[in-house]
Amino acid sequence: METVYRNEVLIIEDDDNIRRFVTINLERNGFKVSEAALGREALRIIDLNRPDVIVLDLMLPDMDGFEICRKLRESDPDIVIIIVTARGQDMDKIKGLGLGADDYIVKPFNPLELVARIRTVLRRTQHVEKRQRKVLQSGPIRIDLDSNKLFKHDCLIEVTPKEYQLVKVFVENPDQALSRNELLNLVWGEDFVGDTKTVDVHVRKLREKLEDDSSKPLLIETVWGLGYRWRKDD
Repeated sequence: METVYRNEVLIIEDDDNIRRFVTINLERNGFKVSEAALGREALRIIDLNRPDVIVLDLMLPDMDGFEICRKLRESDPDIVIIIVTARGQDMDKIKGLGLGADDYIVKPFNPLELVARIRTVLRRTQHVEKRQRKVLQSGPIRIDLDSNKLFKHDCLIEVTPKEYQLVKVFVENPDQALSRNELLNLVWGEDFVGDTKTVDVHVRKLREKLEDDSSKPLLIETVWGLGYRWRKDD
């Protein structure tokens, strides 16, 4: 089965009850969550494992939240930052956005509102990134040619280099019946010494990772007596 990576959110909040409540609700909505009660702790976590989204409470006991926001934006222009402010602190919202925050939410807040805001910002940033990067798209499958990564419904799929090349050949040649020998030449090279069953093995593994039901493939179709065909998205 495929290895699916969920969007990871780091919650920086010194109130234990709020932090845990937010974490539980984000996890229920499919996010992977890490937590930090202090600013310095959060910076260490980010250095070790960069999250996709940071929810940053501006009122922390050990560091100024604005300074954390500034440091994060200077070090990583792509990371999503949502600041948490107190009700009535309009200048905090303005200052935070000016320092590079992507959005804000006001305490007390409904955790479902935070989920909605995170998803909205992620859609917006990923759409811009997708337009800027070189990508191949076919139905639910997206290939990032800059990073050599493969996604299904925006979830990263872990594939081997040969599996990646094989999918790339398929997506670049939609609705074309490709023989096993053609696929061997295109992916493994004309000098490859081996059996055409190598293609079958890799296709089977790809179906397990990409198809909703590998026993009833909808993306990689078998062309009996010849090879395979990538089904073009209508």
